[in-house]
Amino acid sequence: MTFIDMLGYIAAGLTTASFAPQAWLIIRTQRVTGISLTMYSMFTLGVMFWLIYGLFSGDIPLVIANAITFMLAATILCITAKTRDKLKARGVDDGM
Repeated sequence: MTFIDMLGYIAAGLTTASFAPQAWLIIRTQRVTGISLTMYSMFTLGVMFWLIYGLFSGDIPLVIANAITFMLAATILCITAKTRDKLKARGVDDGM
């Protein structure tokens, strides 16, 4: 493994791991106040495109990092959207 590959794996690991605490908190508490649906929609779509790019370019660190990040971001996005729909149905304003 080259130095550049190592940097790629370290960067991928750190940026991917940064989503785990947020995803775990939302999964555990179902509290989504302060989460922007627009931001997470755009981010999740961007990560999906990076994943596709990584697959076509054969960049393994990019594929691994974006596959995991996509799952975490999509989880946050889905829970946020579902929770917001439930709150709207009950007539509750979550401030977003």
